[in-house]
Amino acid sequence: MISTLDIIRIAIRALYRNKMRSMLTALGIIIGVAAVIAAFAVGQGANKSIDDQIASFGSNFIIVFPDRSAMSSTGKTRYLTMDDAEAIKREVSGIDAVAPVIDTSVRLIYGNTNWSTDVIGSNASYATVQDWTIAKGRDLNDSDIKQATKVVIIGQTIVDKLFFNEEPLDKSIRINNVPFTIVGVFASKGQNTKGNNQDDFVLVPVTAAQSRLVRWNTPGRIDMIFIKGVSMNSLQFIQHETESLLRERHKIKAGEADDFAVRNISQFLEARRKTTTIMSMLLGSIAFISLVVGGIGIMNIMLVSVSERTREIGIRMAVGAKAKDIRLQFLLEAFVLSMLGGILGILLGVLAGYLLASFTEAPPIFTATSIILAFFFSASVGIGFGYYPAYKASCLHPIDALKYE
Repeated sequence: MISTLDIIRIAIRALYRNKMRSMLTALGIIIGVAAVIAAFAVGQGANKSIDDQIASFGSNFIIVFPDRSAMSSTGKTRYLTMDDAEAIKREVSGIDAVAPVIDTSVRLIYGNTNWSTDVIGSNASYATVQDWTIAKGRDLNDSDIKQATKVVIIGQTIVDKLFFNEEPLDKSIRINNVPFTIVGVFASKGQNTKGNNQDDFVLVPVTAAQSRLVRWNTPGRIDMIFIKGVSMNSLQFIQHETESLLRERHKIKAGEADDFAVRNISQFLEARRKTTTIMSMLLGSIAFISLVVGGIGIMNIMLVSVSERTREIGIRMAVGAKAKDIRLQFLLEAFVLSMLGGILGILLGVLAGYLLASFTEAPPIFTATSIILAFFFSASVGIGFGYYPAYKASCLHPIDALKYE
């Protein structure tokens, strides 16, 4: 009576005798499992990165910006202005805060030290819209905006780069050679999900930025308008009302393209989510095809193996092996091949996940679920495609098998 353990030993020895053929047979499973692992890891990593970005911006955040493509097609140049921001705040309901924004690069100088960074020109609502808190000093106020006061609130990186251990409050720094007085320091946020330093910027009154730093010819011109709704449910209404208001203010006729665009942050990130979903589906398709090809490879090789070992099967049956023993042996060979491919595929999938994630700028997330699923599918492929060769081997007649040349 042959035990199951003996059958396992026989199956492993049979595979070991043909090491190269066994490895080539398992190659399809290896690629398939690796693709499954990589697809899950990269897809989940990218989605988590998008969710983190939504959380950092705020799910009820809307941005208005000039649409350059529409302006180039109409031949008209139209910018957003402070008056546009004030009109939105005054006439659109459901809004918590509105922040006009100017964003430009500058050089900061303090003593003998200088640093290149971004300056944001806005109002007191900027901190509310972007969820910033003041660690030291004060925020901007209405008086700063009305009088274009040369005051500045700095991020923690600016403190580290220019002041070291010195207290920055009430110190004067030059922004593009214009002196500004530091009245506040933002609490640190650190790096965002893309690795960018969120603390490397300064905030000045939008009117001071207009008159002292950018000096545009268009009165009241700004780069963008940030809007924070009172709730997520109000975003669609705010977006629709803002579009209608700006079309009226910019005198855009019916059928003409808008010279601006209004987007809530979830729309921006949803487009990215669709891209990552498509990528994951493509990788998943490759994984499925590779597993099927690998399964067909196992079935073909096992059929060849049955043909080559027909006399061996006959001898085993002649000495007492039953049909179920022969079937189990070949099923175990297919199972071991698929398991070997599964283990190697998991290792390759982890490596592939990190390589692919380097292009998406989001770290891969490997979960026990994806690994177990990949392992389960590889085992299922081995058993599913290995059953027919095993069944065919078990149906051989001992006398016919012994006569086989």
